[in-house]
Amino acid sequence: MRFLLLLACSLTLLAQGDFYLKDGDTVVFYGDSITDQRLYTTFTEAYVLTRFPKLNIRFVHSGWPGDTVDGGAGGPIDVRLARDVLAYHPTVVTIMLGMNDGRYRAFDPAIFKTYSTGYERIVKVLKEGLPNVRITALEPSAYDDVTRAPQFDGGYNGVLVRFGSFIRELAEREHLLRADLNAGLVAMLQKAYVADSTLSQKLIPDRVHPAAPTHYVMAEALLKSWNATALVSAVEIDATSRAVRTASNTSVSVLPGDANLAWTQLDSALPLPMERFPSKELLQLAFASSDVIDNLDRETLSVGGLPDGQYTLKVDEQAIVTHSADEWRAGVNLAELDTPMSKQASEVLQLIYRHNVLHWARWHLIQTSFDPPYEKPRSMDSTMTALDTMDAEVAAMARARAQPRLHRFELVPM
Repeated sequence: MRFLLLLACSLTLLAQGDFYLKDGDTVVFYGDSITDQRLYTTFTEAYVLTRFPKLNIRFVHSGWPGDTVDGGAGGPIDVRLARDVLAYHPTVVTIMLGMNDGRYRAFDPAIFKTYSTGYERIVKVLKEGLPNVRITALEPSAYDDVTRAPQFDGGYNGVLVRFGSFIRELAEREHLLRADLNAGLVAMLQKAYVADSTLSQKLIPDRVHPAAPTHYVMAEALLKSWNATALVSAVEIDATSRAVRTASNTSVSVLPGDANLAWTQLDSALPLPMERFPSKELLQLAFASSDVIDNLDRETLSVGGLPDGQYTLKVDEQAIVTHSADEWRAGVNLAELDTPMSKQASEVLQLIYRHNVLHWARWHLIQTSFDPPYEKPRSMDSTMTALDTMDAEVAAMARARAQPRLHRFELVPM
């Protein structure tokens, strides 16, 4: 089993060069209030930054509450696309619309026609304005008809699934990439409801807007469509010979002369940053009911040849976890533990939050706040430029913080 796990990690490493995003890309996340929550988008950005820290990619979050394929409170669709997408000259655009378009009622062919023709027009405008753009069409996320009874026959999520079927057909016809943000959420809700029928209702508390832990499942669906890898690093060491058997996506050097098994390790990536939500139980339920960790976050360490007993892993003198010799031989996923690496990844995530808030403030509080009949302040342009500069600086700080560091590992017998 350990061999198969390490082999799978190694094969995943070989596929990293096929990751969808490339150095120099600009990604615009376009959508409604679920995109404006800036959570699945932020977790996607955090994954890319920590897993591929050498890539220089710009991320712009352009979701607006209440939006449909015709636009909304942020302006009609032509204004939204010109101001909030085309202006950034993106190479990659994701589109998630549909939750509001179905109007929260049973399937209506006329409403669907408005949605389908409007979505097709968005794709047309983007392709004409950005001839080389790569579009990822996102099937609408789930309306919770699992933990609470549907409000009508077939439920509103059934409407969204039909919208998603159109997205699949359109993606094939227009040669778009596609990600299903619905099926994974439904599967998670079903499993979570069996485990805890009460707590599971908080995964999408208003049945529309997912709680923050749920957004990890949505980010997983998007990242899988981009050929994301689970591998952070994979290390296998033989304690008897003190030889490194496997070192995938990392550089490992066993330290000679130490009484305990010790080594230095410089990974090429960091684990997926995990937000420390107020409700730890909800995060645990979301992860236990999904495959986010298996598909996105594998930082494995296996040590064979240890005498029977209990051994504590220390990283930079910090005690991390204690396991038996058999458990160390089977392998441990360090990505799920509090380590110096996970702490560094969390610091990256906090900086990503900050640069995204700066962009949101520039966009919502200044750029879109002084449309007619209001007069534009004389300092408006210079203020927006200053915020754009600060946004770019903080994004660069996040990238710098994401660069991996050398750590000292030690297994201490108890």
